[in-house]
Amino acid sequence: MKNYLSLLLLLVSFWGIAQPKNTDRRIAKPSIGQRVDELLAKMTLEEKVGQLNQYSGDNTVTGPLTINPNKTEEIKQGKIGSMINILGSEYTRQYQDLAMQSRLKIPLLFGLDVVHGYKTTFPIPLAEAASWDLPAIELAARVAARESAASGIHWTFAPMVDISRDPRWGRVMEGAGEDTYLGSKIAYARVKGFQGDKLGDLNSVMACAKHFLAYGAAIGGRDYNSVDISKRALWETYLPPFKAALDAGAATFMNSFNDINGIPATANKHIQRDILKGQWNFTGFIVSDWGSIGEMVNHGYNADKKEAAQAAINAGSDMDMESNSYRENLVQLVREGKVSESVVDDAVRRVLHKKFELGLFDDPYRYSDAKRQQKELNNPENTKAARDMAAKSIVLLKNEQHILPLSKNTKTIGFIGPMVKLKRANHGFWAVDLKDVDSTYIVSQWEGLQQKVGKNTKLLYAKGCGINDTSKAGFQEAIDVANQSDVIVLSVGEKHDMSGEAKSRSNIQLPGVQEDLIKELQKTGKPIVVLINAGRPLVFNWTADNMPAILYTWWLGSEAGNAIADVLFGDYNPSGKLPMTFPRTEGQIPIYYNYLSTGRPAKNENDKIYVSAYIDLQNSPKFPFGYGLSYTTFGYSALKLSKTSIAKKEKLEVSLSVTNTGKVAGEEVVQLYLKDRVASIVRPVKELKDFQKIKLEPGQSKTVVFTIDNEKLSFYDNDLAFISEPGTFDVMVGSSSEDIRLRGQFELSE
Repeated sequence: MKNYLSLLLLLVSFWGIAQPKNTDRRIAKPSIGQRVDELLAKMTLEEKVGQLNQYSGDNTVTGPLTINPNKTEEIKQGKIGSMINILGSEYTRQYQDLAMQSRLKIPLLFGLDVVHGYKTTFPIPLAEAASWDLPAIELAARVAARESAASGIHWTFAPMVDISRDPRWGRVMEGAGEDTYLGSKIAYARVKGFQGDKLGDLNSVMACAKHFLAYGAAIGGRDYNSVDISKRALWETYLPPFKAALDAGAATFMNSFNDINGIPATANKHIQRDILKGQWNFTGFIVSDWGSIGEMVNHGYNADKKEAAQAAINAGSDMDMESNSYRENLVQLVREGKVSESVVDDAVRRVLHKKFELGLFDDPYRYSDAKRQQKELNNPENTKAARDMAAKSIVLLKNEQHILPLSKNTKTIGFIGPMVKLKRANHGFWAVDLKDVDSTYIVSQWEGLQQKVGKNTKLLYAKGCGINDTSKAGFQEAIDVANQSDVIVLSVGEKHDMSGEAKSRSNIQLPGVQEDLIKELQKTGKPIVVLINAGRPLVFNWTADNMPAILYTWWLGSEAGNAIADVLFGDYNPSGKLPMTFPRTEGQIPIYYNYLSTGRPAKNENDKIYVSAYIDLQNSPKFPFGYGLSYTTFGYSALKLSKTSIAKKEKLEVSLSVTNTGKVAGEEVVQLYLKDRVASIVRPVKELKDFQKIKLEPGQSKTVVFTIDNEKLSFYDNDLAFISEPGTFDVMVGSSSEDIRLRGQFELSE
């Protein structure tokens, strides 16, 4: 026994000497980069190209579908790297099973347009932007990420961060409006909401900043149209929201359908390789928009899809969505020497890196969990967040004679209009269509009011007309209901699918005979509250001039009915502010608040002779950017600048007091605008540079402080240098871009 112990001690001592000096005895795990390189070295050229090929499922499509009966076999052969429009943990698991039969068992990426919610639908993004509430916007994206990730989705094609100043363009509903500063803040919040702190968290999905670049500047507001724009405008107006998305960690970018000054974005090396991957050092991957590589043939930029594939991959487009251009041509292009295999390797490396980050190589099925899906899709906290976001998105445009909020003691309410009992339409465009989910979870406006008023108030209903009707046959029924009512709530607007992709409109007025219905109901003499449901700014001049109370309710999602009822009866005091300027007529478009100073500015609305004005219309919009009323009022006072002169390296604080001068609690978005009086480049009449959303009880005051630094004072010159120049700056603080309450000025020196 003694000899045995001695031998054992000797062996232990030798074993200890032979071990590395690493105290925790662990073997270092290869980095993701090393794992990617090892896998890439094993891949054939065909398998590499497969990782850059993305197909859609056949059931739910968001573009012109390419029917390919060989999808199943191609997945097994490793010729498909990503699938889109595959919904649910069961189906994503089935497709992943096919990928696990491939030689190298590289998992599929599942993407989907989770634009404003998965099952729980939030307001359309433009409506969310009207909240100016960044934490709420981030939470909305977070809920969407949790639900979609639990359903097997790895990747959302959102946020859309295009700046647009043309409400005729249908896709304004998908973005954050006209302002670069606000749009950048919202882009950052949405990416953070989708992705969280780290990819691979089972409650997050990869974000995709789209559409790169300047898609919102389409000429005439016509979708897919050309964009003719200066480089300075690109850098000053359209690039900053993408940079904000990148700073937030956006995993992917999507290029746009349009050309930019004659070069399709899909083949635009300058924006993809020079700016995004070069100057900005973007390490994720770029996916084409649906079929956009093949569509360069229609542009007349390439003779065929083979040329288009060559142009796209060399310009930096990594993944081909649904055009088959890479699948059909990329291998041959490499073998012909027209595309370097190192270019393909770079694109594949970027895609594989994200798959590793998501943990798919460790467990390809980790997102496809039926139990987690069931739990997350029925989480009551998600519904609560959607109701809160919807209420915050509503903008009070008018409230004469304090008609709103309605009294809960109102005896009879006539609820009239084509939108009152709609359900799925409340989702708006770009909602995920879960065909196997019962739509009873969507709260109609009628149901919302029913649940709010209880038994003491009688609700009467009449449709009045359809959304796009020419018939007035239902008017009399609506008038009869109005005559029996103490107050009328009238719900009108455009169809939910009149805005969105390929939904450009030359006429953005209320469709059909809806405004005629409003005119007839006005004759009853009853107080009327108008709800306007839309995905864009509409023109409704007669209604705006003659109706005493107007709420712009956009399309608010699955909790639309409850949120509208909350606002109508004052359980939530509306706090929304417009993220886009509302024109008086289409002839004013494009219209936006931060237009450039001109040599002959109009001094007032009546100044028409030899100045920049219309002879038949006011220059001012119907409703300005940043505008929105409340059930209370706010007083602004005591503006103070910490300095009257600063050097470029210094900062300046602007402080003011805001007081709730009304009788109910409310939220106010305090907006800071600056104007550079004299510069080497003509500057806008004002620019939003900061904002704060604050809540005040009646009589309560709060000091609001803004910090101005050199970045807020800088602009791009014609050489694309980001500079500031010495001179005088105007400080403007107010409740909207036109409602400036306080003014000051300071000097900037070297």
